[in-house]
Amino acid sequence: MTTLGLLDHVAVEFALFAAVVLLVLGVDDLVLDLIAGAARRSDATIRTGPETRRLRFAVLIPAWSEAQVIGAMLRAALARYDHPSYRLYVGCYRNDPATAVAVRSVADPRVRLVVGGRDGPTTKADCLNALWHTLALEPGWRPDAVVLHDAEDMVHPLELHAAEQALSGAALVQLPVLPLIDPARRWLTGHYADEFAETHARDLVARAALGAALPLAGVGCAIRYDALERLAAATGLPFAADSLTEDYELGLRAAALGLAVRFIRPRDDTGALIATRAYFPDTLAAAVRQKARWIGGIALAGWDRTGWGSRRVAERWMRWRDRRAPLAAAAVATGYAAGALAALGTVVHRWRGDPPPAPRLGLRMLLAINAVLLGWRLIARVRLTAAAYGWREGLRALPRIVVANAVLVLSAWRALRLHVASLRGTPLQWDKTVHRFPDLP
Repeated sequence: MTTLGLLDHVAVEFALFAAVVLLVLGVDDLVLDLIAGAARRSDATIRTGPETRRLRFAVLIPAWSEAQVIGAMLRAALARYDHPSYRLYVGCYRNDPATAVAVRSVADPRVRLVVGGRDGPTTKADCLNALWHTLALEPGWRPDAVVLHDAEDMVHPLELHAAEQALSGAALVQLPVLPLIDPARRWLTGHYADEFAETHARDLVARAALGAALPLAGVGCAIRYDALERLAAATGLPFAADSLTEDYELGLRAAALGLAVRFIRPRDDTGALIATRAYFPDTLAAAVRQKARWIGGIALAGWDRTGWGSRRVAERWMRWRDRRAPLAAAAVATGYAAGALAALGTVVHRWRGDPPPAPRLGLRMLLAINAVLLGWRLIARVRLTAAAYGWREGLRALPRIVVANAVLVLSAWRALRLHVASLRGTPLQWDKTVHRFPDLP
């Protein structure tokens, strides 16, 4: 076989692999779109009044090297929360004095600084467990529920009211997350907006409709205190300190214990979604680091850690969707490589004066079906992003798919390397990124 013939053959094989995998993933997404479209969403306007039962909330905020944002976040939360009974517990490390100083600068009795007895970074779950121990020893005050947030989060004023009402019929509640789009970094920060718009307006809605276990997002989630006690009794600690995605696992573990987990999309009187808003990484390197942690914890380590759940088809399907990112990354990378090789082969063939080989019928059919599925996927993404951010961002979601694909491929490769290192005994660490808090008037 000549070099050109080998090039043509590799291009076809790459295209065939990518086309088959993308067909499976495309049908997978299509079915989920149809289920979510038929499901009854739990959008409701949150009303407050004197008859509403007031739960006591402990807002847990793990912090490692967050001196730049934690002060602003705490001040904003204190100013924004419209609720009479809550405390903010911030977990710091003894070798991170700058963050502790920033927390102490917020002079408010509702802010509690908790400095753990270990050097950081450990894992976020380990920091949360230190906060849990502090709650258990707190004299004269026991929360009814805890809320999880990160140091860069901007809370909604009615978040605790929404959680309060939802917890009357559930043990754990997840509210939406809406990444903020930085106009100066619109492509990277915007691709998070596109993906969370899908996850929190489609994926979790469909999961809830199917009765599958609901994972938590780690922020904007509320958990009844007695549910945390049950989780702690089952494993010794409420949060899995040996996991990089303790939030994802928490919802699955709760469902396995028979605890009710709900996803809600509440709205305020203006119709705005009651959601957590935050800036996500705005550089490629930071985005890859963050998503590698998600892929490694959910798709790779999660295979052994959480298994496949019950024998119900819906549950196993959702676990498959959670773990398909490495396969999707391989298909995307192979598809781009196939396109590049086919283009190169076409140029060489035309330079030699002979026509490039025509794709086989089966491959042409696969590509045609995938083109239709891709069109559906693009329309769905535009619609969901536009619903959350306006039609201009909805249209920008189209070219941002290229950015999302690049981040996916690089993240999957990094996640694989880190997972192999962990299997060889490398200890887990909080692989965090630099955060920033929005400028508020």
